[in-house]
Amino acid sequence: MTVFAGVALLLAAVGIYGLLRYVVAQRTHEIGVRMALGASRDDVTRLVLRQGAIVVLLGTPMGILGSLATARFLTSLLYEAQPTDPVFLACVVTTLWIVAFAACCFPARRAAKVDPMVALRCE
Repeated sequence: MTVFAGVALLLAAVGIYGLLRYVVAQRTHEIGVRMALGASRDDVTRLVLRQGAIVVLLGTPMGILGSLATARFLTSLLYEAQPTDPVFLACVVTTLWIVAFAACCFPARRAAKVDPMVALRCE
């Protein structure tokens, strides 16, 4: 179960990372324009992190509802833990948020390093 949970956590991190990397690649021109007009690297980093946070915050309630919907099945798989235990759910959600934030940091750093002149010449 621990290996399965670790693989699931890794897949979630890779998915969030891939999504944000794709978004940053698609918006390179826009990010270049923003930086050419005076946006700082911190502003661009915040923009990308905010996009990642929106994805995570929208996915969290759906994940909690999914886990509560499958609670009866999960009860047989968990040893001395209830799937509806608030402390257990809070630990899982906190771990997922930390991993998601770490996955968002790499595309945010990449977006902040965009050279405005190179981004504007591309298109």
